[in-house]
Amino acid sequence: MAKESSHGAHPAGLHRVVVIVDENSNPFELSCAIEVFGLRRPELGRDLYDFRLCSPEPRTAMRDGFFTLTGVAGLEAADAADTLIVPNRPDVEVPRRPAVLDAVRRAHARGARLVGFCSGAFTLAEAGVLDGRRATAHWQWADSFRDRFPSVHLEPDVLFVDDGDILTAAGSSAALDLGLHVVRRDHGAEVANSVSRRLVFAAHRDGGQRQFVERPVPDLPDESLAPLLAWAQERLDTVLTVSDLAARAAVSPATLHRRFRAQLGTTPLSWLTGERLALACRLIERGESRFEVVARRSGLGTAANLRTLMRRETGVAPSVYRRRFGAGAN
Repeated sequence: MAKESSHGAHPAGLHRVVVIVDENSNPFELSCAIEVFGLRRPELGRDLYDFRLCSPEPRTAMRDGFFTLTGVAGLEAADAADTLIVPNRPDVEVPRRPAVLDAVRRAHARGARLVGFCSGAFTLAEAGVLDGRRATAHWQWADSFRDRFPSVHLEPDVLFVDDGDILTAAGSSAALDLGLHVVRRDHGAEVANSVSRRLVFAAHRDGGQRQFVERPVPDLPDESLAPLLAWAQERLDTVLTVSDLAARAAVSPATLHRRFRAQLGTTPLSWLTGERLALACRLIERGESRFEVVARRSGLGTAANLRTLMRRETGVAPSVYRRRFGAGAN
């Protein structure tokens, strides 16, 4: 974990993110939260969040006793959170502390955003805030989760689920995907891209992508999709079809689909649409106000198509996105 953090400061007006750390919490997902929400951002000229860690005990032993966390705020800090990230632990069958569950319930009741990384979905479900809601969790705990929480609509084969005020990630690197998704929601695509560059991590993997891929490391170096993706990203404003991508890669469309599924966990068309939508968001943020121009330069075709896709993927219309993230918005 990097050393610099907004912990200890009280920046006025910043959205406050609080992470509850409990006995046997996973260090990796805690580090993801710190890296995305807790670091100062001199490259942006401003901080993005007021970040806090809190715990129900003065000393908290992390997973398998790797280290003990001390010197963080008490659990009462959760009552000031705008976004509350709940504890995630490998011992999913062990009940969470009543005090932690009460803090989660209070946060939900007052309208705070709740985030669960990996087994954090168990914490949210045990608190009762996921009843009738969509969520995901690590695939290896899917059966256990369904058995214990049948009223939750579990989506076990996706990276993360954004259900409005409650968001859950499947685990490990998916915590970074969800964290960047939250930054994109709060601050726009350009800022999320800046955070991802500092992380040296993919700027955008759609939540609907699969939790795991068939072949994480290709058998043959020349099967890597990286050259094809770079080629396509430079031509998003042109007409590109799956057949065009397959021809560029010198494979059949069926083979290209298999490689996208195996290496990226998505389809060529979904990937291409996601890249074009991300470019459209960046164009709006940089000051392009003519949506027909944005649609044409991003390869989305028409302003109507832009509106449909932005509403589906970001939850807001292009005009709302422009007011929130366009030039002069901050």
